[in-house]
Amino acid sequence: MHDAHNFLQALATVLCVAALTSILFQRLRQPVVLGYIIAGLIMGPHVPIPLVADPGIVQTLSELGVILLMFSLGLEFSLRKLLAVGSTAGITAAIQCSLMIWLGFVVGRAFGWTPKESIFTGAIIAISSTTIIAKAFDEQGIKGKLREVVVGILIVEDLIAILLMATLTAVSTGAGLSAGQLTLTVGRLALFLVGLVVGGLFIIPRTVRAVHRLNRPETLLVTSIGICFAVALLAQSFGYSVALGAFLAGSLVAESGEEKEIEHLVQPVRDIFAAIFFVSVGMLIDPGLIAEHWVAVVVLTLVVIVGKLVGVSLGVFLTGNGTRMAVQSGLSLAQIGEFSFIIAGLGLTLNATGDFLYPVAVAVSAITTLTTPFLIRASGPAANFVDAALPKPLQTFASLYGSWVEEVRKAPPRQTAGAGSKIRGKVRLLVLDAALIAAIIIGTSLFLKRITAELETRSGLGAAVVQPLAIGLAGALAAPFLVGVVRQARSLGNLLAEAAFPAASGRLDRAAAPRRALVVTLQLASVLAVGAPLVAITQPFVPGFLGAGVLLVLLAVLGVGFWRSATNLQGHVRAGSQVIVEALRAQSRVKPEAADGHVDHNHSLDTLRAILPGLGEPTPVRLEASSPAVGRTLAELNLRGMTGATVLAIRRGEDKVVVPTADEQLQAGDVLALAGTHEAIDSARAVLSGQPPSEPPSGEPVPA
Repeated sequence: MHDAHNFLQALATVLCVAALTSILFQRLRQPVVLGYIIAGLIMGPHVPIPLVADPGIVQTLSELGVILLMFSLGLEFSLRKLLAVGSTAGITAAIQCSLMIWLGFVVGRAFGWTPKESIFTGAIIAISSTTIIAKAFDEQGIKGKLREVVVGILIVEDLIAILLMATLTAVSTGAGLSAGQLTLTVGRLALFLVGLVVGGLFIIPRTVRAVHRLNRPETLLVTSIGICFAVALLAQSFGYSVALGAFLAGSLVAESGEEKEIEHLVQPVRDIFAAIFFVSVGMLIDPGLIAEHWVAVVVLTLVVIVGKLVGVSLGVFLTGNGTRMAVQSGLSLAQIGEFSFIIAGLGLTLNATGDFLYPVAVAVSAITTLTTPFLIRASGPAANFVDAALPKPLQTFASLYGSWVEEVRKAPPRQTAGAGSKIRGKVRLLVLDAALIAAIIIGTSLFLKRITAELETRSGLGAAVVQPLAIGLAGALAAPFLVGVVRQARSLGNLLAEAAFPAASGRLDRAAAPRRALVVTLQLASVLAVGAPLVAITQPFVPGFLGAGVLLVLLAVLGVGFWRSATNLQGHVRAGSQVIVEALRAQSRVKPEAADGHVDHNHSLDTLRAILPGLGEPTPVRLEASSPAVGRTLAELNLRGMTGATVLAIRRGEDKVVVPTADEQLQAGDVLALAGTHEAIDSARAVLSGQPPSEPPSGEPVPA
């Protein structure tokens, strides 16, 4: 009875205090998550307030909150949705995690921490918190593509975290991690995921549908949560996180088609235990330890926010999702959470880190948890600012790049049978070159003393001469593979760009400017996607910032080519806009009418889409008198910043057609020729007609 009494006391204390703080924060119009964290701080052992809950009981209950939150998240994202954002999630997670691991290692070494402590620091700040983001998105009502992209990245990050923990365990125990062990670890993870998904698809959706036919909500709720806990336990028994298992359980249940009803039934139970999870985070905050290590906490907090913003934004943009989506995703993922605690705890268990690192990780997690709701809210205005601050050539490039990636994704059916195998071959060679560079660098570092001694014996030269000679020989050996990375990236870019914009058979190649810009961008993306993990892996074996310096030089050289191609693209778009102007002016004299009596502006633009490749399929949109855009300038409307679509030309009246500037005031009856992805144009139509876009950016209301 004593244990039951302690359990009841802890549960009552947590829920009552959390209820009071959540009411207060709702009245103050602040995120409820912050109220839960403050409640945890009040009840924690580090603040002299006579409201104490047993930390062990609260921690156990918080695990249920993580499981149910991840299960609910899985209900929203079927396996099909996850596959749809697979390329974005994989590339972005690789770039972001590599950047954060490198930054964490550099910061740790700057503070004088040991190499192992620095490696653990990088791993701690690399993984964002699915639980925190899920709750923040729920509070702000964020749905649609932003949620899908962010969740896809988080799932890949969780898989990376599993590989990181296996690697750190091997390194910390002194066993090292051979290529065979790494392959075995990845193979076990892949086998577990494939086995669970394939087996689950045969059993779970059918079971859920059968239970649903009983028409008993209580039975459906119990069955669904039972499946959730069972799959989470299965994942844990294989050595993986319960969060990953719960998410997969939700995705498998969603395949039944009854996910909406199940989500509604699970929500009250989930909310109770999710509140306890955030209270448990607050209980871990120790103001004394934060004060003691405040410099490290502040620096790592800034590194997390800025580093994740840059890394995620780059990855999301380069995979064709636009400036707005990139900035919103970066600010949404700027925090660390539950995996950071696990990795920090692993370091303590393995005696690889000092006692200070765990409380530092908790403090950084708590602060970034507090800032996450505000950053998500600010992501819309921040995206507008970034779009407005870009130079004109980059604005034009950013508005069209997404439509080019759409063309690449649509292209394979039009290509020859061997094109796909060529692309896969280039990717394999790219990865192989990077792996060989890593092997040379790590091998040279580990065996430098032995190599130096051998060279001294054979050459008779002193160590002061032989050691630089050995390093130089290693550099010479790695140089061809470094050149290979750049060349394979270029070849890969050419293949993909040819898929989007096939070369013209005649002398005049109208797609030359967009194809050139796309090739350089894809080359940059390939070098970054391969180079960032390479730098992160080899940094502990390379003195100073040599690896990062080489990568930055390569990116700078490619960046010069990119700027030239963007400037050429700007001229191409100006010329294309003039062609569109002439087409619309000529059309005003012919006046082909649609069924509703309006002039059918698609009549001329259909032809332009074929003769002006790379302009994102210019699409006409007519402004009605009721449109909220009437009387506003393009700068005031901020159409490109809000939707990603850009206005190439405006037809006004019978014979006036203009290439607009930012100060162009829109009038009723104007026909806007829009360019961008299909999704961007659909969102622009909605804004121009006075409706909110299908996915309100960052949950904020769309300006009228």
